[in-house]
Amino acid sequence: MTPIVRALLAFVTSLFRSRVSLQVEIVSLRHQLTVYERSIRRPRVRRSDRIFWSWLARHWARWREVLVFVQPATVLAWQRQRFRDHWARLSRREPGRPAIPTEVRALIREISAANPRWGFPRIQGELRKSGIAVAKSTGEKYRVRHRTPPSATWTTVLRSHVTDLMSIDFFPVPTVGFRVLFVLGVFAHDGRTVIHFNVTEHPTAHWTAQQIVEAFPWETASRYLLRDRDAVSGDIFERRLKGLGIAQVRTAPRSLWQPRMPSGRSGASGGSVWTTPSS
Repeated sequence: MTPIVRALLAFVTSLFRSRVSLQVEIVSLRHQLTVYERSIRRPRVRRSDRIFWSWLARHWARWREVLVFVQPATVLAWQRQRFRDHWARLSRREPGRPAIPTEVRALIREISAANPRWGFPRIQGELRKSGIAVAKSTGEKYRVRHRTPPSATWTTVLRSHVTDLMSIDFFPVPTVGFRVLFVLGVFAHDGRTVIHFNVTEHPTAHWTAQQIVEAFPWETASRYLLRDRDAVSGDIFERRLKGLGIAQVRTAPRSLWQPRMPSGRSGASGGSVWTTPSS
């Protein structure tokens, strides 16, 4: 179809249109010509252009027929974006709580520094007397926290008293002749050394107590003795320990595994496990 025929058809069609619709079409075409005139390779669309076509798409039904410089979907995307921007501006608020004045923050630090034993509830009460209302969480943020001397860790305590720790344990040794011998070991935690050991076929409480005496003949016994709850350690054994000034510490009943000493080594056998001394 030649341009002349198109023009004639457009003229005939315009005779049956309303004057308002015709004027709107003329305005839209002139606007697109203006956009093309200020463009070099591609149309340079400004914010005013987007607003104009968003308004035109809402109020004129034939806007798609005269739109040339962009796709109709682009105009609809402009409308959705303007809607999102509008409601984002209405719902925009400053994040978080209002800032605490510098004078109030300085006053909180001053009161807490002058009164190290005060918690913030008491500081908060003093501020309220002056008509200053501050939330507890906010005040805790700005008050001065006094450093307390660190307490000794459990590892430090054990290292300090490791020279006072020893342990004993039995472990069986089967022989070639199908006999079972029992080896008693006395172990010092300081230096991880074996102080004394002996072998017997019939361990008794009297024999076990005598081994402690032989292990410490010159009143050199450690302060604490760590042992399991073997029945061989009877009343005689306990009285001998008390006479030597040794405090015994037993493992928990029916407890195969308990916290080991920091040295990382257990007793001579796997039957009992060293535990920590109690004061």
